[in-house]
Amino acid sequence: MPLIQERPVTPASRPGKVRSDTRQPVTLLVAVALAVILVAALVVTGFPYYTLPPEERPLSPLHALLRSSGIIGLKLGILGVLLFGVLFLYPLRKRWKWLAGIGNTRRWLNAHVFVGITAPIVITFHAAFKSHGLAGVAYWIMVIVACSGFVGRYLYAKIPRRLNAVKLDAAELEAVTATLTSQVGAQGLFSAADFLPLLNIPSAEEIRSLNLLHAWWIMLRLDVARPFQVGRLRRRVLAGSRKWTTLGGLLSSHDQTVESIVSNVRRLAGLRTATAFLHKTERVFHLWHVIHRPFSLSFVVLVVIHVCVALSVGVR
Repeated sequence: MPLIQERPVTPASRPGKVRSDTRQPVTLLVAVALAVILVAALVVTGFPYYTLPPEERPLSPLHALLRSSGIIGLKLGILGVLLFGVLFLYPLRKRWKWLAGIGNTRRWLNAHVFVGITAPIVITFHAAFKSHGLAGVAYWIMVIVACSGFVGRYLYAKIPRRLNAVKLDAAELEAVTATLTSQVGAQGLFSAADFLPLLNIPSAEEIRSLNLLHAWWIMLRLDVARPFQVGRLRRRVLAGSRKWTTLGGLLSSHDQTVESIVSNVRRLAGLRTATAFLHKTERVFHLWHVIHRPFSLSFVVLVVIHVCVALSVGVR
């Protein structure tokens, strides 16, 4: 039974490297652990306070600690502002050459996503789960920006890229797809019919004829269905307890032959989907930028005003 072998590292010969380098630096993993510990500590310590009605909170012994201007609440606000400062380093990296030379784009983006999730959580605890006045307006704009960030990250991932985050052109996409198709066809464990559910993807011409909302829905449906289709593919060759230990094929089977084939088929399906929807994805991504940037800038302005007002009247 022929195995699907890895080839030298080039965009065309090693399609798995189109979006590789998924290993996260130790610093990011440590930051995630610290963020989880901080949130867990705040939840455990502050639950009795945060669940009180606003009018009863001043009577709580935790009020001096956890209110927005309290000993802990104020430090959370400072931490939140610092995190947002780090968050805006990612877009500035495109303009500052000295920043562009530090690390690679994928790791910067992953750090940007992590800080984009952590900062709103920290600010929520700083606000003690209250949102009113100017700070409340800034808070809800922050929520909108954070939610739109998830959408942007999803769209960004749908555009095939090299390691240096330069978008692949049409010829390279065809070369990568041809290589994967050849590798999938060379295996002898599955039949062509087994792959049909995964590779049954509308053509680029069909997608172009659809409106953005319809195309977006089809792309989401394909992405949600893909892990279950991969699980069904694994179940065809797994027997006995391995079906249970892999949660019905949703987890890796640790069978090198099976996982090599499944990995290539999954990448081929993902690449075909990305290629078919590329035109629509780029249009939506451009529209996302048009919406995301003004909200981000207005949030910065409101935060600066909030900080200045707090300092002028005295944070305590």
